[in-house]
Amino acid sequence: MKNQNLVIVESPTKAKTISKILGEDFKVVSSMGHLIDLPQKEIGVDIENDFHPLYVIIPGRKKIFAELKKEGKDKKNIYVATDPDREGEAIGWQLKDRLFKGKNVRRVIFHEITSSAIKDAFAHPRDFNLNMVEAQGGRRILDRIVGYFLSPLLWKKIARGLSAGRVQSVALRLIVDRERQIQKFIPQEYWEIEAQLQKKNEPGIFSAKLEKIDEQKLDKLDIKNKEEAEKLAGDIKDKTFVVLEVRQKEKNRYPEPPFITSTLQQEAFNKFRFNATKTMIIAQQLYEGIDIGQEAPVGLITYMRTDSTQVAGEAINEVRSLILKQFGKAYLPENPNVYKVKKHAQEAHEAIRPTLMHCTPESIKSSLSNEQYKLYTLIYNRFVASQMTPGRYLVTSVDIKADKYLFLASGTSLIFDGFTAVYNNNKDEDEKAKLPVLAKDEILDLVALLPSQHFTKPPPRFSDSSLVKALEEEGIGRPSTYAPIIYTLIQRDYMRRQKGYFYPTELGFKVCDLLVEYFPKIMDVKFTALMEDSLDEIEEGNLNKIKVLENFYQPFKESLDFAQKNIKKEVVTTDEICDKCGKPMIIKWGRKGKFLSCSGFPQCKNSKSITTGVKCPEKDCGGELIQRRSKRGFFYGCSNFPKCRFTSKELPQDK
Repeated sequence: MKNQNLVIVESPTKAKTISKILGEDFKVVSSMGHLIDLPQKEIGVDIENDFHPLYVIIPGRKKIFAELKKEGKDKKNIYVATDPDREGEAIGWQLKDRLFKGKNVRRVIFHEITSSAIKDAFAHPRDFNLNMVEAQGGRRILDRIVGYFLSPLLWKKIARGLSAGRVQSVALRLIVDRERQIQKFIPQEYWEIEAQLQKKNEPGIFSAKLEKIDEQKLDKLDIKNKEEAEKLAGDIKDKTFVVLEVRQKEKNRYPEPPFITSTLQQEAFNKFRFNATKTMIIAQQLYEGIDIGQEAPVGLITYMRTDSTQVAGEAINEVRSLILKQFGKAYLPENPNVYKVKKHAQEAHEAIRPTLMHCTPESIKSSLSNEQYKLYTLIYNRFVASQMTPGRYLVTSVDIKADKYLFLASGTSLIFDGFTAVYNNNKDEDEKAKLPVLAKDEILDLVALLPSQHFTKPPPRFSDSSLVKALEEEGIGRPSTYAPIIYTLIQRDYMRRQKGYFYPTELGFKVCDLLVEYFPKIMDVKFTALMEDSLDEIEEGNLNKIKVLENFYQPFKESLDFAQKNIKKEVVTTDEICDKCGKPMIIKWGRKGKFLSCSGFPQCKNSKSITTGVKCPEKDCGGELIQRRSKRGFFYGCSNFPKCRFTSKELPQDK
């Protein structure tokens, strides 16, 4: 009899790929993600009863729930093949608990969607890992408690409709703190002096930088202005430049490990300017299955939410064979390269790597979109490079004396390319100026002396790449949460992405400052990292979920009680008078930003947008531009809409 086995996965694409691999004995269906969650309009957590969660079927998912129940009714075996992480484990366990009690329900885990991996996984099903389920439940309850109690405080102080999240709020603090550092930063002027030098009777020119005066190393800010720089240059220009010492050493540059979630998001931004969400969407497509002309779609990469750099032995053997065949013995290390796995990394997981080494990016390019091809090439080449020999360089440093002034020249030349033949992430190092062959006591010709002005720079604003790196380094969030954190902060308009960098909005500043004032512990980076570690310890069976929740809730409740008693609504009055009742207009905040509202509300409900003060460029319009928001982001529109339909992404200059 056909279809005696039911397989449940999360996405329709994944279901389609797996169905073709397993054949007609298996019916593969999709749950479309979570079907069961805490209720939307109440806390859904019994705090007095060991934080017991009161899960319900998500509105809008009842039809899928009923269909799954119907599908499983007559099936002999039910396999839950949701994603191999906490979230996937919890989705599967909830389905078993709610839909299939008394049925033979087994958990199937795989990290790549290839024929061999799927068949092996179904040959070795396991029971559910309840520690993983507990850890996911702990995170969900923590997030619900924080969001449920903090959001009304934001309504009371700032505006209705605002919300706060446990991890997102700490990420917002990083953005706000960085912006304040930039605002407070005062640039300092400094000068550098570079000598352009030449070997006698040879055409090449090379540069050397002034490093010491009278054996004292120059600090960055020692030469403070143009006058000082020109005075030094005037004293140096007539000196004799003599080679004091030549130092040469070989330097190895080692390959980086294969990608994990955070490093893939960073590199995809740096190389292609993909934001974190876009990277994960494309990676999911590559993981779930691409039609490359075989019998069934093929999952081209391993699971893309991982913090482990481990690689299966079979994949190591495969890539080493490829390196030997394509590049030769010199490019293959004697033993496989092994990379450090960080604390709490899920060891059952692998790094992000290609599943089929014979599917080179070029060979399947026609089956991929341009963006899929770019990301797949990045993953493929990084994995190959990770198992190759280091690049070798000759680094030359030359001390050049001009009386009491010491200049330093340096150059790098490539001896052997090693892994950089495949994946070179730092071409600048390879392309450093080469120096001519120089000898001790050799006298050089001075071609030019170049003083140059510089200013100290503030710390840079965060980009997708640097924010993900900071979140990972600080221990905030986990692989599955980096992209959602960024997405949520942008959706709430607490920060905006401009030309690839994040700026906190006025609303973001207000929310962050309020939370830091009343909930310093919640907004503390180290405390948030400790909570993440505690969730990991629950998963590993070392901590009790209820104990962790109790330890969190008691101090949180004290801060909450104090805030509820002391927070007062902020009222910002303006000079503008309501044109309907004559009372002063005040500034209020809504989910789409700030606006003017009559202070006589609710008796007078007059309100209007706050304009930028920039006149609409349309001839004879007379309106002013207002910042508006659509699904595509922010833009500027005319206050005379719909009569005037002028819009612009950028604010035009008011002429």
